Amino acid sequence: MTEQQLPAWADPSVSPAALDPQGVSRRGLLRRAGLFGAAFALSSAATSRTPALAAGDGRPGGEDPRLAYLVGDHHVHSVYSHDAKYTFSQLAAAGAKYGLDWMVFTEHSNFGHADFGAALEHGEILRARAENPRQLIFQGLEWYIPAAEHCTVFTAPGPHEVDVLTRLESAYDGKLLAYDKGGPADAATARNEAHAVKALKWLAQQRRSGYVDDVLVLANHPMRLGIDSPHEMRNWRDAAPEIMIGMEGAPGAQGAAIPGRRGANSIRGEYENKPSAQSWPGYPADAYLTYGGFDWATATVGGLWDSMLAEGRLFSVTTNSDAHRIVFDTWRNGDWQPGQTFDSTGRLPDPVNTDTPQPGSDFWPGQFSRTHVGVTLPHYLNGVGGAPIGYRAVMAGMRAGRVWLDHGHLLDGLEVRLTRDRDRGRGRGVTLGGRLRVRKGEKLTLNVTVTTASRPNPQGILPEPAQVDVIRGTVRGPVADRDTWKAPDTRVVRTQDVSGRTGTYTLRIPLTAGEESFYVRLRGSDGKRNGTGYLGASVDPHGPVPHTPGDGDPWADTWFYSNPVFVDVEGS
Repeated sequence: MTEQQLPAWADPSVSPAALDPQGVSRRGLLRRAGLFGAAFALSSAATSRTPALAAGDGRPGGEDPRLAYLVGDHHVHSVYSHDAKYTFSQLAAAGAKYGLDWMVFTEHSNFGHADFGAALEHGEILRARAENPRQLIFQGLEWYIPAAEHCTVFTAPGPHEVDVLTRLESAYDGKLLAYDKGGPADAATARNEAHAVKALKWLAQQRRSGYVDDVLVLANHPMRLGIDSPHEMRNWRDAAPEIMIGMEGAPGAQGAAIPGRRGANSIRGEYENKPSAQSWPGYPADAYLTYGGFDWATATVGGLWDSMLAEGRLFSVTTNSDAHRIVFDTWRNGDWQPGQTFDSTGRLPDPVNTDTPQPGSDFWPGQFSRTHVGVTLPHYLNGVGGAPIGYRAVMAGMRAGRVWLDHGHLLDGLEVRLTRDRDRGRGRGVTLGGRLRVRKGEKLTLNVTVTTASRPNPQGILPEPAQVDVIRGTVRGPVADRDTWKAPDTRVVRTQDVSGRTGTYTLRIPLTAGEESFYVRLRGSDGKRNGTGYLGASVDPHGPVPHTPGDGDPWADTWFYSNPVFVDVEGS
């Protein structure tokens, strides 16, 4: 493909119908039937697929409700970020085109944004909500964490949603305050780290007091610079676990290493850095790469994510576009009027179409990276028309950990239920993010219902999962060393070959509770690129691996990940 030849998915003039003239996805169902009709249809479909799992509400096997999964992106930049390019209307249209139900605009902290941009942006947010009633559009902020890198912060719609974000930006932003230093040799490191904790406690108080209905925080691209240390991530989580809920399991900029686009050293996610004086020195050099497009902290079985889960506390992973500049896109930044700057306006000029592909690393929201959040059907139904309860339902689903994510539209659906065998037929068990209480030695079944892709993805490929991995880790409680990044008892315990299986099918995987509490999580891939995991074949015999620099076609190496389910063993 030459730079002049745009694929169909990169051409804004190509309609979704042209990309898929006959197939109707679950996201397409949302667009056509509206939230009420889609929720009813999904409920009926779920019941017809797995009737045994749908029976016995409120019984001892678990009380998780039936769910509908909404697809979203919590990290999107517009003309209100100093380094981005697109208007709200362009991004919202792209999100609708690629099937997003919700999205968060997260502009960079900046003096121009704090002084002018946030308020101007809110006016456009309100218009976008009115123009896209079937899409939940959040206003957020990409917060520069004191002593560390970035976080997504976003609030539920309400009278104070902008005020909370701008007050956070003005009083607690590491960039604006010059509280950015966090290296071991920096005299201000302890002060800056403490200020990040103070900020999270302040945000949590705004929620508890009712000043805002809800607020959530997620760490963005944690290993890109290696400056988010394990103890900082634990401190953030512990300071406000009800709002600091997780991290990007896979960063945006997934188009950064498409061959011929950015150079011989380009890496998916723009993870092209080396350790610096600001980096935490305990990370190996390999931590600065992506593995199957996923951050090392998530992709390493027995690594940093697992070390946090092994404490027995939920910490979610997500993925997103981090949209700034789209690969193969033909728009450039507009021209400034004389005397104007971002600091004086809080907004970039509208972009201009050149008809020539421009530099870029990102995909449109929903085009490649998708975060799926399980919401309860009553909340889903009550969210018709973008009412605030619909926003709160998405945030509640994220807080509960009902989250799975995929690249390249690898799956249409994933349903997970962990049940006790003695409760067969009397309960649906628990799902992602949940906890199941069991006896030592008890027999369990992990029910994994996979729905394969029903139509080609935006690249024109019909994705086919080849393997599903079950990862199990022992829960040992809080760690003594808060900078540990290993979970030595976590490993892949089962790999299911699903090559050639299509449609909807359920894998029933037997598990036995030992003497210690544990968790299980899922991972799977198209099987095209894998190898020995970072901590060795005995831990992960066929996990994601880094690509050759400059040669990282993301569509040829796609994975899905799920949040964990915890099992609390009585007496352990």
